[in-house]
Amino acid sequence: MSQTLQLFSADSFASTEADAQRLSLANDADPREADLSGIAVIELHFPKFNDGRAFSQAFLLRRRLGFIGEIRATGDVLIDQLVQMQRSGFTQAVLRADQNLAHGQALLSHYPAFYQGDAVHSAPHFATA
Repeated sequence: MSQTLQLFSADSFASTEADAQRLSLANDADPREADLSGIAVIELHFPKFNDGRAFSQAFLLRRRLGFIGEIRATGDVLIDQLVQMQRSGFTQAVLRADQNLAHGQALLSHYPAFYQGDAVHSAPHFATA
């Protein structure tokens, strides 16, 4: 089962990390070129809901680079994207202002497990005993 995705509303979210511990990557940046030493939170930006490059960045950070800190989605984040975000390695999502936080949390509870592996748990469900 994937880790739980923490949801925040855009109007109530305030970043609490020190700038030295937080890295904000543009959606066209290659995470393999970033210095991740001392970084606790990486913010990946969705400039438009239909621009999915941040999904690839999150996957690279988790699977190839072994990043274990928080990966936060910001920008044009819709509740429709939450399940895929969770499976791609995101741990936090700041929803766009017009999105319903409670509806997003309810949506995530509909899918407690998946048959296929994902960015966090690569083994398929049948392989875990």
